[in-house]
Amino acid sequence: MIQVSVHQNESIDQALKRFNLKLQQSGLLRELKEHSHYEKPSEKRRRQSRRRATLR
Repeated sequence: MIQVSVHQNESIDQALKRFNLKLQQSGLLRELKEHSHYEKPSEKRRRQSRRRATLR
């Protein structure tokens, strides 16, 4: 669970920006998108191999 405490004299916009940054860094949104629909095992292997190729 991601939590952001709002500091004194901090605007909600700044706190929301920090929250979004933590959300992206945790990878939670990416994981949610991956699980939003069924993915065939062959497609999953293909996606993982492409990801490995880009990391090299």
